[in-house]
Amino acid sequence: MPTHGSLTKAGKVRGQTPKIQARERTSPPSRVRNKNNFVKRFEKRVQPGQKKPERMRRR
Repeated sequence: MPTHGSLTKAGKVRGQTPKIQARERTSPPSRVRNKNNFVKRFEKRVQPGQKKPERMRRR
């Protein structure tokens, strides 16, 4: 099976990019998270999941 490009160049761009330190991610306190979930589910009536009706129409 023929290859597209030589294997000696594999990973060239990723190796050249500078390493960036990841920022520390902290989750919000549980009461803030629960309040946000309440607002989404009951006040805004947001449907859970990725197959939302408003997204299904866009084609």
